[in-house]
Amino acid sequence: MRHALLITAAAALLLAACQPQAPDGSVAQPPADAPPPAAAPAPAAALPAAFQGDLDAHGTEPFWAVKIREGQIEFSTPEANIAFPNKGGVVDGGKVVWESVDGPRPIKVTLSEQAGCSDGMSDLTYPLAAEVVLGGTTYKGCAVKTAEKPREGQ
Repeated sequence: MRHALLITAAAALLLAACQPQAPDGSVAQPPADAPPPAAAPAPAAALPAAFQGDLDAHGTEPFWAVKIREGQIEFSTPEANIAFPNKGGVVDGGKVVWESVDGPRPIKVTLSEQAGCSDGMSDLTYPLAAEVVLGGTTYKGCAVKTAEKPREGQ
């Protein structure tokens, strides 16, 4: 009985390892109507330098803020604070987009280079424009690398 099980197992392994062969013994070509082999996914495009690292975005009327960190995107208002996993930004034309559907509502953060972006409340300017869509609400404002935040009087 044990011998029969070993033979069956060996036969199953050999059949699993078989490839179709041409009459000359070489590997057979797939039929003409066979789907093409799956291509390896293209590597993600590297983010431009302006969009790498920790980023902060904010806007007014209503007041809101977004912190983009390596593992998390955090959206906050004076009334709420919602965290989402950061799955990485994707280059889309001249913009970079972060999206996450984990959490109570989906979020989409889009940043684009816009020298002189104004927050509308101060004389400060920022190098990036920001648009955040949370659920069905769109927020617009400005963004900057966290380490490069402008300060009053500078």
